[in-house]
Amino acid sequence: MGVTLEFEKAAGGAVIGIDEAGRGPLAGGVYAAAVTVPLDAAEGLLDGAWAGMDDSKKLSAAKREALAETVKTTPGCVWAVAFATPREIDRLNILKATHLAMRRAAEEVAARLGGAEGASILVDGLPVPGLPLPSKNLVKGDGRSLFIAAASVLAKTARDADCMRLEAEYPGYGFAKHKGYPTKEHLDALARLGPCPEHRRSFGPVAQLSLF
Repeated sequence: MGVTLEFEKAAGGAVIGIDEAGRGPLAGGVYAAAVTVPLDAAEGLLDGAWAGMDDSKKLSAAKREALAETVKTTPGCVWAVAFATPREIDRLNILKATHLAMRRAAEEVAARLGGAEGASILVDGLPVPGLPLPSKNLVKGDGRSLFIAAASVLAKTARDADCMRLEAEYPGYGFAKHKGYPTKEHLDALARLGPCPEHRRSFGPVAQLSLF
């Protein structure tokens, strides 16, 4: 079926879609993005400039990058990307750190909307506490809601860009290839090199090394 505006329309008023990327990796931050567009303009985007928008995991890297740039430059689109650091992940746990990143992105967009009357949030997955506006969660929302799908694309491309930074700063781990996920190549590099400063110390494969 693909993404639609069904859930945005049902919410009424200004609607912010939120999604995250990077809960599973062993290194780097967890990212979240928030996206909103006036609903009257979004109708044209669905079959126009944002055609092909979907859950970021279903898109090629090239398609994600192209769509991310389109979202960022769409007239009337308000968006934000935020993250929680590896140390925040270790201190809070990954779920709470993900919620923190989501709140940061949502708060930035909500502030830019200036308290639009009736504004609300659509968030992918399970409920997220502490968001700055009334929210509705939508399981598998990144493949169902246009705004959540757009947020998933921004979050994923931002995290992938950060993995390229990690590749440059900490060569030898293969961050450009595995993006921090626990592949055999990554685990072998961890065993050989030990954790770098961006590894999540609370995650099992890193914690088990006891080298920090």
